[in-house]
Amino acid sequence: MSWRVLVIDDHPLFRKGVARLIEEDAELELVGEAGDGASGIELARSTDPDIILVDLHMKAMDGLETLRRLKALGLRARCVVLTASDSGQDMAAAMRSGADGYLLKELEPEDLCPRIKQAYRGTLVIEGHTPALLQALAAPPAAERPELTLREAQTLRLLSQGLSNKEIGRELGISDETVKVHIKKLLRKLNLRSRLEAAMWALQHPDTLAAPGG
Repeated sequence: MSWRVLVIDDHPLFRKGVARLIEEDAELELVGEAGDGASGIELARSTDPDIILVDLHMKAMDGLETLRRLKALGLRARCVVLTASDSGQDMAAAMRSGADGYLLKELEPEDLCPRIKQAYRGTLVIEGHTPALLQALAAPPAAERPELTLREAQTLRLLSQGLSNKEIGRELGISDETVKVHIKKLLRKLNLRSRLEAAMWALQHPDTLAAPGG
């Protein structure tokens, strides 16, 4: 079994380098490359990838708009930003647009494919200055914070620690599918788009998280 990857980046040399790394990994399959957001969206429609790598700062349609449109399609793919920007504002904007991960282009080449696989499995993948990211994410007033069930809070706590769905299920004694249901419900309650954004929200609101076994 191999996981299908689509790369959207307007820098040809970098895009080709990433594509080659993916092609050399036996567990990954490159299903397409796109040099702009619009072409990437069309490729995503036709190839139905498992992972989409998206550059943030692209001409014409930028990475944020590309992310929003990809998410609007309802694809199963996890969308991971791969960018040169470690700006907290950029990371926050990417999460609000539905990013499932945030990786920097300064990542060592041998680390890219393992991170792609982690993202597919549901593990939190994020790099950059987390304090800057937390500062960029404005906390909502306490009165607006929704009530989570005990299980939802436990799921959110483990998700914020970077655990995959399978690992969360093992910790809580539930199935992967049940974990997905809890994550979907808590995202809806928190009005968030991705597990990455949920993890950052959890770091801002530690009082919301249930204690282990609680």
